Amino acid sequence: MRKDQRAPGEMRPVRFEPGIQKFSTGSVLVSFGDTRVICAANIEEKVPGWLSGRGQGWLTAEYSMLPGSTQQRHPRDSGRGGVNGRAQEIQRLIGRSLRAITDLKILGERTLAIDCDVLQADGGTRTAAITGAYVAAQFALRKLIQAGTLKASPLREAVAAVSVGMIKGEVCVDLNYGEDSTADVDLNLVMTASQKLVEVQGTAEGAPFARHDLTAMLDAGQAALAKLFELQEKALHESAVVY
Repeated sequence: MRKDQRAPGEMRPVRFEPGIQKFSTGSVLVSFGDTRVICAANIEEKVPGWLSGRGQGWLTAEYSMLPGSTQQRHPRDSGRGGVNGRAQEIQRLIGRSLRAITDLKILGERTLAIDCDVLQADGGTRTAAITGAYVAAQFALRKLIQAGTLKASPLREAVAAVSVGMIKGEVCVDLNYGEDSTADVDLNLVMTASQKLVEVQGTAEGAPFARHDLTAMLDAGQAALAKLFELQEKALHESAVVY
């Protein structure tokens, strides 16, 4: 058992709270245990200049941690002269993950802007952000379909993400901060509902790990993601979903 009494393959309590922002086209507050992220999706009737006239849209993402999201105040990017390297890496990952399942031609010459703001960080902020961003995007696109602006959703299937790690030789999913900071191997897995890989980010924090360990982590992550896909689908049809 882990310190929070979870089994190795057990995720923290997961919660989706749709409609968290009144003025965003689509939004959801996603919680993985004590990690909480506001994911918002908004539609802009324009595309970057390099896409103008091509008949297709664009999807972009931004990620930030609010000052009170960590034990010590996290300075705003504006106070540090720009987005830091970690935030750039994560927002690019969020954008890649959502574009992997989006037909940009169906979107038309519009930009789907995803904003992920971390209210509270206890490990797995990027995986929670990706998982919640998909739900927020579906809510936003649903409104365009209802208004007759779009005929169908450009999102071909669901995408979600989960962290996996090796802790004292055991494969564990959905690491909290304490586990993430001491894990022997730290891996983030992004996958589609059809079980296709979007991205695998894995690093040995100490000694190298074996190929069969990687396979075990991928299997554990895929099992956890199956539950997340179920919860995403429920969140799109219910007011709040808790696992």
